Amino acid sequence: MNDKLISKGFRTRKNSFYQKNLREPFTISRSKFSNFIDCPRCFYIDRVKGLKEPSMPGWALNSAVDDLLKKEFDKHRIEKTPHPIMKEYDLNFIPYDHPEIDKWRQSLSSGISYLDKETNLIIKGGIDDVWYDLDKEELVVVDYKAQSNKIPVETEAYLEGKYHQGYKRQMDIYVHILRNMDFKVSDTTYFMVCNGEKTNDFFENRIDFKTVLVPYKSDPSWIPNKIKEMKNILESDKIPEYNIECESCIYLASSTTLI
Repeated sequence: MNDKLISKGFRTRKNSFYQKNLREPFTISRSKFSNFIDCPRCFYIDRVKGLKEPSMPGWALNSAVDDLLKKEFDKHRIEKTPHPIMKEYDLNFIPYDHPEIDKWRQSLSSGISYLDKETNLIIKGGIDDVWYDLDKEELVVVDYKAQSNKIPVETEAYLEGKYHQGYKRQMDIYVHILRNMDFKVSDTTYFMVCNGEKTNDFFENRIDFKTVLVPYKSDPSWIPNKIKEMKNILESDKIPEYNIECESCIYLASSTTLI
């Protein structure tokens, strides 16, 4: 196989994969933490062996919705006024105004983070938004979700969805990080779900969205132990076993039998 092709598949920056006996803290993003939970083997191959995951195309329409919502909420953030969705759901909230809110929303360059001293791992992530509960004087984590589904968005069904379990885990991690940054954070978080309606007869250069707030009571209690497990995996000299529930593991295991 072409050596150049092989080299492109591996990480080259030293801080992008884990090395033992380093004194400097090692950063784990929220997405990589989730990858560890989904499949320790794939996580290990990536973070320790340095084999990059195949790249994926971006979600352009979802990103556009996120960007527009951030502009919309920033207007109310500056004016210290509630967004209409807050009034609709009878929430005495305003968008939280913090000098580093823009950095908090940049998952690649900055985001929110804290150092887990026991493991010497920095846990970080990029949030979509934070609101402020004026009654309880605490932060409320919010995540924007754009989708297009014929089924109306209902709280119980949304939270029980197979592919939404990772969304809930994502919220747990954000709450955990902000609390370790010494903020008072509500257990209740919100998914702001913007559902692109498919009921129009014609496109006419627009998609109508119906926006629903889905409350989720976060539970970050599982996180400290998982961070310890993740550290142990990083320190291990042995690649974890294949995960029969991981599509990547199944694909790689099957492909070797064909070569």
